Amino acid sequence: MALFVRLLALALALALGPAATLAGPAKSPYQLVLQHSRLRGRQHGPNVCAVQKVIGTNRKYFTNCKQWYQRKICGKSTVISYECCPGYEKVPGEKGCPAALPLSNLYETLGVVGSTTTQLYTDRTEKLRPEMEGPGSFTIFAPSNEAWASLPAEVLDSLVSNVNIELLNALRYHMVGRRVLTDELKHGMTLTSMYQNSNIQIHHYPNGIVTVNCARLLKADHHATNGVVHLIDKVISTITNNIQQIIEIEDTFETLRAAVAASGLNTMLEGNGQYTLLAPTNEAFEKIPSETLNRILGDPEALRDLLNNHILKSAMCAEAIVAGLSVETLEGTTLEVGCSGDMLTINGKAIISNKDILATNGVIHYIDELLIPDSAKTLFELAAESDVSTAIDLFRQAGLSNHLSGSERLTLLAPLNSVFKDGTPPIDAHTRNLLRNHIIKDQLASKYLYHGQTLETLGSKKLRVFVYRNSLCIENSCIAAHDKRGRYGTLFTMDRVLTPPMGTVMDVLKGDNRFSMLVAAIQSAGLTETLNREGVYTVFAPTNEAFRALPPRERSRLLGDAKELANILKYHIGDEILVSGGIGALVRLKSLQGDKLEVSLKNNVVSVNKEPVAEPDIMATNGVVHVITNVLQPPANRPQERGDELADSALEIFKQASAFSRASQRSVRLAPVYQKLLERMKH
Repeated sequence: MALFVRLLALALALALGPAATLAGPAKSPYQLVLQHSRLRGRQHGPNVCAVQKVIGTNRKYFTNCKQWYQRKICGKSTVISYECCPGYEKVPGEKGCPAALPLSNLYETLGVVGSTTTQLYTDRTEKLRPEMEGPGSFTIFAPSNEAWASLPAEVLDSLVSNVNIELLNALRYHMVGRRVLTDELKHGMTLTSMYQNSNIQIHHYPNGIVTVNCARLLKADHHATNGVVHLIDKVISTITNNIQQIIEIEDTFETLRAAVAASGLNTMLEGNGQYTLLAPTNEAFEKIPSETLNRILGDPEALRDLLNNHILKSAMCAEAIVAGLSVETLEGTTLEVGCSGDMLTINGKAIISNKDILATNGVIHYIDELLIPDSAKTLFELAAESDVSTAIDLFRQAGLSNHLSGSERLTLLAPLNSVFKDGTPPIDAHTRNLLRNHIIKDQLASKYLYHGQTLETLGSKKLRVFVYRNSLCIENSCIAAHDKRGRYGTLFTMDRVLTPPMGTVMDVLKGDNRFSMLVAAIQSAGLTETLNREGVYTVFAPTNEAFRALPPRERSRLLGDAKELANILKYHIGDEILVSGGIGALVRLKSLQGDKLEVSLKNNVVSVNKEPVAEPDIMATNGVVHVITNVLQPPANRPQERGDELADSALEIFKQASAFSRASQRSVRLAPVYQKLLERMKH
């Protein structure tokens, strides 16, 4: 039995392959990017990594797949260079970087990785070099030479003027009392430094960027006999204040300070967590119209939404941004964070004036423009950022401004500007009433609308919702863009002016002189009651000209035969409501007669059975009317189809004749068959 179990385990291992037996822990994002850089550099020899350098700078990045093909970092072009991967060195006369760096102590390793300035300052202290050269296990996040050189002169002077206190403390803050490799550097973790056990913040982003107090890890995992060295691009300093405390002490956050206090968010901003605050300066608040700002500041819910729209769910250091990415705020909206050279952008705008102000519970970026979410806006404010300005002007002229800027729960159906390319209607009683019927007495969300739902307007009309495969329509008008949900109202952008239903289908036809012959025909065929009662019909209504275009003899025969007339008219009536916006490419609509109508839309022209519709979407309470200029013929009545049927019959008879001919060798029995054929063809 034991042998069987061992054999079974071996068989499974062989079946699953090496991955099942050799799989190790999952690689971190940094390790995956390093692995990709190795892959791109392998043609140059072993342990060679491809590195992207931003043209005109000294900034270098190990490359991921996307960056490799785009050849850009923060919108700036890069060149590819090939260097030894971390931990390896060249050997004269050999290709690539075949030799592992010799293991030395931490102090000597600093010189190897390009942090000779850190070595120099270590020498100036009395205690630190012996510690770095002695026994133990340490990690040092060593600033590059360029990082030291970029320090403000007054900061550097204060360090070197008191080497055994200020400089020593600064260097020990870069150290951890144990070996920490990149696979242990997790996003949002803190490490305890060797300076007063102060915390160091670590963030490890999905794009492979690792930051230490928002300083980028340049080269990692350089092993030493007594620890490991990671090269970073900044000199880091201790973090003492939380986000709320920074807001309290900065003069430029006076308005923000008052807003946070009024919203009650100060408790969160001084508590535990890791947040990014896109902190609006006083200048940002001053750019907002005072009426809008006072409304938001006086509305606790809108104010909270506003502030939450400036808070990201995790700490986001500027160095983590090498291309555009979407981030979610506490309010639930998505911001597009990107970069252009050294500047960070929010939704494409370079509005960040100061970045990477570290707090114990996150990071702050100063912004000079307020990010007002839809949820804090009025309908007027929502519309100002949409392609519906013409419609909004009409609502304003019609005296409906109070509804669009007040606290009523409403949904505005606003037609696109392109709908009015031929001009706008005059503001009269009819237009005012029409516009009132574009305002629904409830704050809706399109994702909750359903087919057959009725909505009540300010004009006391009942509007119907139609759900089609690729569109969502309210009466004849379909939603053309994602809805915007504001503080009290929701904006639906519509593809045309909505026309509420005015009576039944029969009422519509009777009220239009173009359909007098059709009305008479409907009455003769006994279909009046059908088109007057509740229902869901699509009527392709032939005009008087369509009837007059019929040959006189055929018209007289049709109008004189109630049964055939009813059959023809039922073929013009679909058994569901189909507005033009719900057609898509082609819809086969079942008629009351039983056969299907082929309804299509091409270049904004509706056609039925390939015949263009003269006027679509006249709405009725029990359906929709589409005006046509010809009388439709059911398939069985179409000459072409009768001809096809005759041809099929003739073909079948010829087949029978051929079969008989082969069987009887031109027997006289063929005579009745040919006679039958001749009789059929006469008809």
